[in-house]
Amino acid sequence: MRNIIIQCENWLRDQVNRSGASGIILGLSGGIDSSVLAALGREALGKGGVLGVIMPCHSIDEDESDARLLAQSIDVDFKRVDLTSVFDALNESAGEEFNSLVKSNMKARLRMVTLYALGQSRNLLVCGTSNKSEYETGYFTKYGDSGVDLMPLANFLKREIREMARVLNVPDKIINKAPSAGLYEGQTDEGDMGFTYDVLDEYLATGLIKDPKARERIDVMRRRSEHKRKPIPIFKA
Repeated sequence: MRNIIIQCENWLRDQVNRSGASGIILGLSGGIDSSVLAALGREALGKGGVLGVIMPCHSIDEDESDARLLAQSIDVDFKRVDLTSVFDALNESAGEEFNSLVKSNMKARLRMVTLYALGQSRNLLVCGTSNKSEYETGYFTKYGDSGVDLMPLANFLKREIREMARVLNVPDKIINKAPSAGLYEGQTDEGDMGFTYDVLDEYLATGLIKDPKARERIDVMRRRSEHKRKPIPIFKA
């Protein structure tokens, strides 16, 4: 795994250098994916080449604590931008009763806007934290956490992210934390999906799965989210 990490770091460094950017910027959620990406960036680009942004928006306090723990653990610069009032103002101005899914996507898109504003101001490339398990099933927000310049982790399964985290000395508290979008207390990725990352990773890696219901659900998720992974359709006469 160390050799793969080095290859990923070299790729990241090359992308930054070729673009003429000063480094990368990413959202620090307190989860394992953003922690791994921040650690990769720290090794590849040095302390000054990475800016992590903590963006609470009616968020769980523990997630921010874990994000700060990670930033301090690997000695990376970070900034806090509270989006709660912006989110509330948008909801009020829209005059609509949005459901929980719409609201969670709004949060992700507000974070994208924030990262691009800061990134453009500081000449930084926006990096996405989605892993392959999320990317293949569409477990991300279109033009939210997928609205990025680079996706360094999108070819790594969740189990590979965990292995990378150990090699990169991500704190155990974050590695062992149940994967969650932090939408509300007790919410987890696996609870939302209806199957575990272990089941998903094995299916994506080998095509094998024991639970027919899980297979059907994964296949449906991949099919319905295909538009998220394709370029925008353009009419040609």
